[in-house]
Amino acid sequence: MMKLIKNIFLILLLAFAFACKEDPIPDPMPETPLDTEKEKEEAPKLTQDINGFIKTAMTDIYLWYRYLPNIDIKYEMDSKAYFDKLLYDEDKWSFITDDVKALESSFEGVETSFGYSLAFGRFSNTGNIFALVEFVYPNTPAAEAGLKRGDIIVKMSGSDITDNNYRDLLYASSLTISLGILGEGGISVDPNSVKMTAEELTLDPVMITEIIEHEGTRVGYLFYAQFISNFNTSLDTAFQFFQNEGITDLILDFRYNPGGGVNAAQYLCSSVAPVNVVNSNSTLVTYQWNDKYQNYWKSNRRTDQIEVDFISNTKVQMGLNKLYILTGGGTASASELSITGLKPYMDVVTVGETTYGKYTGSITLKPEFYYDNESDYAEFENWGLQPIVLRYANSQGITDFKDGFVPDIPAEDDLFSGIPLGNLQDPLVKAAIEDITGSQIVALKKARVKIPYTIFDRGFSKYDANKRELLIDLKDFSFSEK
Repeated sequence: MMKLIKNIFLILLLAFAFACKEDPIPDPMPETPLDTEKEKEEAPKLTQDINGFIKTAMTDIYLWYRYLPNIDIKYEMDSKAYFDKLLYDEDKWSFITDDVKALESSFEGVETSFGYSLAFGRFSNTGNIFALVEFVYPNTPAAEAGLKRGDIIVKMSGSDITDNNYRDLLYASSLTISLGILGEGGISVDPNSVKMTAEELTLDPVMITEIIEHEGTRVGYLFYAQFISNFNTSLDTAFQFFQNEGITDLILDFRYNPGGGVNAAQYLCSSVAPVNVVNSNSTLVTYQWNDKYQNYWKSNRRTDQIEVDFISNTKVQMGLNKLYILTGGGTASASELSITGLKPYMDVVTVGETTYGKYTGSITLKPEFYYDNESDYAEFENWGLQPIVLRYANSQGITDFKDGFVPDIPAEDDLFSGIPLGNLQDPLVKAAIEDITGSQIVALKKARVKIPYTIFDRGFSKYDANKRELLIDLKDFSFSEK
């Protein structure tokens, strides 16, 4: 087991918390002095041990460790609530879990789900909540049930979808849903319900690889759902296909991509960037850790931990000078790193809607990193932290894009239309192809029922927020080194 990090950067706690004194209240037993310390209930030992792990890890590697409040862990009865109390105001990404094994599986594309991605909306005229299917992975319960992009879910187990239960559409082990039928009079409920049972799935994020032809131009289109390095071979297959087909331009669809691992982003960027940039191992992004770790990496000449470079050993090098990336509010983390990292070296044209705004990275911390003996953490070995440990910047120093990246070519995603991803009539694809070819695409004339609504949330599974993490790999590093 890896040992607890040596505390060579001692944190001096200069302030102490004092209990606030109130006006005295008559004591029913005046002969017994009031002992405020004994009245304050201590947390169970296991909870204190978990709290201790949290405090040790956050004090060590958290990006904003200098701003941690001084809280006595003995009296924190809820470890998850204690963790939340530690977070810096700017931090909306760090999280804690009591099932780190399931979390790590999710990061690798293995999780129990129905296999669809949903956008949750609210009708402006009624306030009723509904879900729109954004996309469906093939060979999943949702696909087998016949669900497709643009389907409207309006009922769950025969009841209305509410603010309290709407995420059951992602979390439940089984579902019975009713679809809405869009007509001139509004939305009616299909009497035929759809039943699904969630399954453990291994999901390849390289979902759609197509050639789009327009005005004699052959454009490659790739829908990439998440950055997972286990599926880099799928990227190889896609890029080799594009090369064989002789495409002149490439569209990467990141509109629903929440991010993932930095290694997958490094691989994808190295596969598409100009050859001279890749072969010279130019800088993709740089990292800024907290002062302790930044100084440690520098003093030990660990440039691999403070700089991510292009790599020349990808199987395919597209060698492009221009790239189109489709974006939306779900475009986050590694997706944004790819956009900003590539921009200094090639013409990156973003099409769609403003991205999420995630300029930080995290690592998965487990108790085994901080204890000498397994027996010391056996009762909470499946707990884990995913704290923010760094911010990143591209080679030009661009970082802290809290409000996301505004698209170069605005285009609104039209889920109600049900137009398949990669289709010329998809508004985002249409806008990109028109810019590539300089030729307007005639929109199909189709009667559309306009219903006022707002989208307030979206997701794929219970780990959605977690997938926005930019996952950092501490290459060849043991915590006992430091």
